[in-house]
Amino acid sequence: MKYGILVLFLMFSGLLQAQVVDKKGMSLEGARIVIVGAVEEAKKLNAPGGVIAVVDEGGNLVAVERLDNTFAAGANISIGKARTAAIFKRPTKVFEDVIKNGRTSMVALADFTPLQGGIPILIDGQVVGAVGVSGAASAEQDEQLAIAGANALVNHQSNQSMAAVTYLDKKKVSAAFVKGMPLIEVENYKVHASHREAAGMAEIHDRDTDIIYVLEGTATFVTGGKVVDGKTTGPDEIRGTSIDGGETRKLVRGDVIIVPDGTPHWFKQATNPFNYYVVKVTR
Repeated sequence: MKYGILVLFLMFSGLLQAQVVDKKGMSLEGARIVIVGAVEEAKKLNAPGGVIAVVDEGGNLVAVERLDNTFAAGANISIGKARTAAIFKRPTKVFEDVIKNGRTSMVALADFTPLQGGIPILIDGQVVGAVGVSGAASAEQDEQLAIAGANALVNHQSNQSMAAVTYLDKKKVSAAFVKGMPLIEVENYKVHASHREAAGMAEIHDRDTDIIYVLEGTATFVTGGKVVDGKTTGPDEIRGTSIDGGETRKLVRGDVIIVPDGTPHWFKQATNPFNYYVVKVTR
C-alpha cells in the first residue's frame, strides 16, 4: 500500500514555494499577477469592461483595477464578491444558486455578496485570498475572468519552482482524511485525501481525470451510463442524484481505478469509513 501511494506522488509531484505568496498570504505582487491574468482573458474574450478585485485570506482588499467603460458600482461589487469567496472559501456562484433554490435567509449575512464572479485562490491546498470580477458581459463571463486571474497566479508559482519537492507529514495527511480535504491543488493536478461515510452524488468532471486509490473500506462504484437529474454546479462540473445504467464495481483496499474526464461516476454505496486518495489531472 505504501508503494502505491508513493507511485501516485512521484507521478504527480512538483509544487509551489512562497515566492509570490508569502507564508500562504496574498502579496501585492501576487495580486498584480491575478489582475494581469484576468485582464488578458478580458481582452481575449472582447469583454466590454470589468473590475477585478483581489483580497487576502481574511477578505481585506489588496488591489483593484477598473477597466475602461465599466459602470461605477462595479468596484464595490467586485470587492464584495472577492471578500465573500475568501471568507467562505467557496465560489460565490455556490451561494447565488443556494438562494435561487429558496434559502433566501442567507442574504441577511453581513459583508455577503452572493453573486457569481468570486473565486477563492488556493495555494498548497489552502485559501490564500480570492478574486472578484464585476462588469463583464455576463455573470458567467465575470466568473471566467476571475478563474483566469486565479490560474495566472497558480501558474506563476508553479513555473517559479518546477523542481520543488513537496513533503506532507503523516499528521497532516491523517488529519485530512478525518473529514476529507485537498492536500495539494495546482493548475494541472490536485491530490485529495477523500473520506466517505455513505453514498454520494453522481458526478461528471469535463476536464478532470480522477485516479482513485483505495486505502480503507469498501464501496459500490458505478461508471458510465447517464446522470439522473444532472445540473451544472460549477465550471466543467455536473452533479446528479444517481446514474442510470453504467458499469458497477466493488472497490476494496488496494484497488486503483481511473475515471477519464467526461465520464459519469457515482459512489452508490460506501462503508463508514471509506478513505481513498484522488489524483485529479486536468487537461
